[in-house]
Amino acid sequence: MKKIIFATALALVASNAHARDTITSVGSSTVYPFTTIAAERFAQSTGNRIIVESTGTGGGMKLFCNGIGIEHPDLTGASRPMKEKEAKLCAKNNVTFEEVVIGFDGITVSNSLQSEKTSFTKEQLFKAVTDENYKKWSDIDPSLPNKEIAIMVPPPTSGTRDAFVELVMHSACKAMGMSKKEYKAQCSNFREDGQVIVMGENDNLLVEKLVADEDLYGVFGFSFLDQNRDKVQGSAINGVKPTIETIANGSYKVSRALYVYYKNEHMGVIPGLAEFKEYYEKMAMDPDSPLTSAGLISIP
Repeated sequence: MKKIIFATALALVASNAHARDTITSVGSSTVYPFTTIAAERFAQSTGNRIIVESTGTGGGMKLFCNGIGIEHPDLTGASRPMKEKEAKLCAKNNVTFEEVVIGFDGITVSNSLQSEKTSFTKEQLFKAVTDENYKKWSDIDPSLPNKEIAIMVPPPTSGTRDAFVELVMHSACKAMGMSKKEYKAQCSNFREDGQVIVMGENDNLLVEKLVADEDLYGVFGFSFLDQNRDKVQGSAINGVKPTIETIANGSYKVSRALYVYYKNEHMGVIPGLAEFKEYYEKMAMDPDSPLTSAGLISIP
């Protein structure tokens, strides 16, 4: 399908708006449930239909920045800020955007509720996911479980993975005295001997696997932990457990902002897009909204 470039074909895009009477959203699996809740309630009150797809932050950015027109998404969720190379792709395709912080989320290392509670340091987690010399958790520290290391991590397209690399792995190496150049080069890659398992973007599948295997750990956003507390539990990191309170006050040091990016060129062309943006922002700022109930830590 030929791409429609809005900057030079505004009238054509507008005249074809009827060809897509839905708002389309892509992006982060962490942001996905929040966008879905906002979309469902917006649709109920306005009649506007919104299709929300979980593609991962990186996948969403690529789709979002690929162009302007009815075949390209209107917004994308992200569990990290847009990268420089993604911004360059947007610029190349004449896409301009507005970045909106919708709230905050923590990265958790969780296991089955039936398993023993665990407390890790960032350095212990770094060693577990990078150094193939450690086969058991207890090889790293005798206080850790005497079980083989088995931990599921998100795929390379995931903003949650990017955040784990930055907030756990890079942070651990920085604390060990490495320079930024050193830790970016040496502390970004996971071990490849099978004890770190790369999963897809479906966080619900991670929860199912944790329930089925009590020796397994999984890395995912706090909202999925919060929604599955009858099945899984979050590990303390550097002595602090992941909770709404510890993420909001900054004491849980493995937390990040969540974003939604809106395509400026689609505003006023795709029916209901501008109104949905305003509706979503108001929900995100309301500490009593359904988004908070779903695990989003609202902006103070």
